[in-house]
Amino acid sequence: MYWIFAHGDGDGVSSAAIALAAIGNGKVFFSHPSGLLEDLKDNVTPGDNVVIVDIAINERHAREIFKLFEILSRRGELVYIDHHPEPISIKINELPGVIIHSEDACASELTYRYFEDKLPWEYNRLAIYGAISDYMADTDFIRKAISMWDVRHIYFEAGVLAQGLEGSRKMYDFKRHVVEHLSKNRLPSALSELLIRALIESTNEDILVEYIKKNVKTYGNIAYILDPPGSITRAATYARSIAKKPIGIAGQTKGNKIIMSLRTDRDDIDLNRILRIIAKKLNIDGGGHRRAAGARMNANLFKEFLSLLDANIRTN
Repeated sequence: MYWIFAHGDGDGVSSAAIALAAIGNGKVFFSHPSGLLEDLKDNVTPGDNVVIVDIAINERHAREIFKLFEILSRRGELVYIDHHPEPISIKINELPGVIIHSEDACASELTYRYFEDKLPWEYNRLAIYGAISDYMADTDFIRKAISMWDVRHIYFEAGVLAQGLEGSRKMYDFKRHVVEHLSKNRLPSALSELLIRALIESTNEDILVEYIKKNVKTYGNIAYILDPPGSITRAATYARSIAKKPIGIAGQTKGNKIIMSLRTDRDDIDLNRILRIIAKKLNIDGGGHRRAAGARMNANLFKEFLSLLDANIRTN
C-alpha cells in the first residue's frame, strides 16, 4: 500500500497531487509537524510505502521520528520531501529513507523534480501553483517553468487553489478530492466547489482587514489578533502591517489550546530559530521558516510566550 502524507495548504496539496500522479494510486492523509509522528504510527504498517511532503520535523518528536523512519524504510519505501529548516537535534539528510530537503525551493518544486521522469511536462504547473502559494516562485526552475505558460493564466489558477484551500480548513475529504482532481492534470478552476470557496474567501478579505483594524493588540514589538474571521496566516500579516510592528501573530483558540501563525518582513528576525528556542523552554510546538512560522500551545502560556518572543526580538 502507498501512503502520501501532506500538509493541507497550497504547497502541500500540490505536492501530494504530483506524488499521486507519479505513483498512480495511494491513500492521501493530511498531517502537520505536531501530529506527524502519531499519524504515521496510527496508519502505516511496516511494509507499506510512504511519501511525506511539506511537513517539517517537529523538534520534540525528532528522535522518535528518526527511529520510526528506520523501521519503515527497512520494510518498505520511504520518501521524505520538505523545505523547512531542520530541527536542532538531528540532521535531516541523516534520516533513514530517501531524503529530499532544501530550504531554497518549495516542497512542490522538490516533489516535481523528484518524480519528473514519471510525469508529462504539463505537470510542472502543479509545482508552479505550490511555489506561488508558498511565496517561493523566484527560483530558477520555477521561473523557467512559468515561462512555458501564460503567466496570467498560471497566477489565476494558483490563486484559485490557494484561496480555495484557505476557505476549506479542516475539510480533509474535500482536500483529498482536490488532490485527486489535480493529479489528473485538471485545472483548479475546473473544480466548481474550489472556485466558489476561493471567491468567498477573496470577498471576505476586506471584512478581515476591518476586523483587525478594530481589534488588533500589541505587546512590545508584536502585534496580535485572536480568532479573526478568516485566514490566520493572512491575519498575521495584516496585524503586523496595521499596527506597524515587526512581528504579526494571529491565533485561533480551540478549547484550552491556541494555534497560531506568525509573520515578519524583517531579514534580521529568524522566526523559526526563535520559536524552536522558546518551544524547548515552554514545552510547546513551534517552528517553520525565517519569515513565516507557526506554534501551538495551551492558552495559559500565551502571555509568557509573547514575553519570551518580544525579549528574543529585542536581543536579536
